[in-house]
Amino acid sequence: MSRSVLVTGGNRGIGLAIARAFADAGDKVAITYRSGEPPEGFLAVKCDITDPEQVEQAYKEIEEQHGPVEILVANAGITKDQLLMRMSEEDFTSVIDTNLTGTFRVVKRANRGMLRAKKGRVVLVSSVVGLLGSPGQANYAASKAALVGFARSLARELGSRNITFNVVAPGFVDTDMTKALSDEQRAGILAGVPLGRYAKPEEIAATVRFLASDDASYITGAVIPVDGGLGMGH
Repeated sequence: MSRSVLVTGGNRGIGLAIARAFADAGDKVAITYRSGEPPEGFLAVKCDITDPEQVEQAYKEIEEQHGPVEILVANAGITKDQLLMRMSEEDFTSVIDTNLTGTFRVVKRANRGMLRAKKGRVVLVSSVVGLLGSPGQANYAASKAALVGFARSLARELGSRNITFNVVAPGFVDTDMTKALSDEQRAGILAGVPLGRYAKPEEIAATVRFLASDDASYITGAVIPVDGGLGMGH
């Protein structure tokens, strides 16, 4: 049965791989994007998740065309890396507002329809950095770690309504962002990964799709690392 799926930040990288995985399974997939040209094959809605009015308008458009969102993948996020002593207030607050508060906005709005339907699946895309820490990424790590507490609180709050909340924590993924690193930086990262390679975006997408499947109906409040072993022990 085709389900109504929303993937925020679904226009590139991990988000696009997730959107394609659901579309390949026959679901109706909507994506949000903030800039650039969106990929074809999806209901693409321009939306800055730091703006509550844009979030509301995006949901109205999606609901009109696909019906209430049954599966939400909160993937949209940004980085503004900087050492703490050089990190500005804006560097910190903008990352928190997008990665954490933006996630709050899209999850709260999705739950309106999920509560009526008495079912729903929410998957938050965190990061191994949120559990492991990373120099120069205090803002990003804080925002991604906070998603764990957010998801687990909602898993307890809304479990009786048959709505599950889970977190996927990717490690380093082979995307445009990591391709921009120098050979020396890439080698340094891989030295800490037991599997000795980057993840493929499709490997993250497969885990997300599993959490939205019937096979995962009794999983909620879980944090699933897809990181090649980088964050073991966290």
